[in-house]
Amino acid sequence: MKKGMLILIGLITIVSILCFMKQEKKKESKKNNPYEVFSFYKKENLDRYEKYYKLKKLSYKDTVLRVNLNLDYSYYTHTKEVTNFDILMLVNKYNYVSKDFKVPSLKEVKEYARDGMYLESECLEAFLKMAHDASIEGINLRAISTYRTYEYQENLYNDYAKKEGIKEADTYSARPGFSEHHTGLVIDMDNITSNYLNFEKTNEFAWMDDNAYKYGFILRYPKGKEDITGYIYEPWHYRYVGIKAATYIKKNNITLEEYYSEFVDK
Repeated sequence: MKKGMLILIGLITIVSILCFMKQEKKKESKKNNPYEVFSFYKKENLDRYEKYYKLKKLSYKDTVLRVNLNLDYSYYTHTKEVTNFDILMLVNKYNYVSKDFKVPSLKEVKEYARDGMYLESECLEAFLKMAHDASIEGINLRAISTYRTYEYQENLYNDYAKKEGIKEADTYSARPGFSEHHTGLVIDMDNITSNYLNFEKTNEFAWMDDNAYKYGFILRYPKGKEDITGYIYEPWHYRYVGIKAATYIKKNNITLEEYYSEFVDK
């Protein structure tokens, strides 16, 4: 009996020591891995986090967000096909849609737009309400480029690349399949009287800056975020993401990429 008790006590002691060692190892692991405290941490990306952190000297959070977006890789490498339509879908220089991708409920924009414009139905409804409300305040919003087919983007990009070279074209034009215009959720705007390149100088831009998020739209390629979006600042280019996401993105001064990485790409 006495011997049995000693054995039992010994086993309990060993188990206790092993549990303690496991807990200490876990604590040490967390101490040495500051990235895993974030809910969007991906274990398989740890080596990339460490390399990117040393290279860019960003915060741990920004390091995780950006590596998850593949921003530690060159543009148009390690790409992934997006097959399902969603208002929060991410199409950029790492995520593409195929030539056969279809936007559900694509409808013609019959007001506040050039002829031949089409948008996804939810986006269209939000845009019409926004444009109508703006008009009451004397603000003239017009959609001048919306949904684009793969072939249209291919011709457009190739034309830019031929004129200015691929490197320059890549700063402002998407390669076919990688354009957000394929989603039916994007609107390039002007104010009818001014060239869209001067949109930032108009009252319409100021109104959009104050109000677009209330209707679910965001300025897709903002100033100072070029290293994340991969594109130059485009004050005329707006993307529909829904009111909830647009409000968060606006108030926190982030991009769709950052929002997607933290809240959508689980």
